[in-house]
Amino acid sequence: MHSLTGEVRVPRATGAFAAGTIVNPLAARSQLMGGMIWGISAALFEATQIDPRSARYVNDDLADYLIPVNADIGEIEVIMLPEQDHQVNALGIKGIGELGNVGMNAAVANAVFHATGVRVRDLPIRIEKLLDAPALRTA
Repeated sequence: MHSLTGEVRVPRATGAFAAGTIVNPLAARSQLMGGMIWGISAALFEATQIDPRSARYVNDDLADYLIPVNADIGEIEVIMLPEQDHQVNALGIKGIGELGNVGMNAAVANAVFHATGVRVRDLPIRIEKLLDAPALRTA
């Protein structure tokens, strides 16, 4: 978190995944990296906003819905742990799907807590939720 502006950034993220037999390592790495970026996005950017008067979505297109761009994402490291799981199937192949997303929200929220002393329990984590952070008061 920036001590003057309160902006929360994730300069680097590392994920270690045991996903069975990896058939296509390049595609699997990209899928896991995409999931990690999605988790960071959900933790810091994404929120559906509804107008309470009309009960309609206010941000129903990509022009208004916040998602990260390349400059918002720092270094992403994906570690694929070797795993042999023949109980799944004979080849030990699993679908990794959204595996990269699991735990990213909690990891970002815990990092924000350790940086600010403020425990944010509802996402996204935005500056208005951190205004009482001791880290901002001492800057």
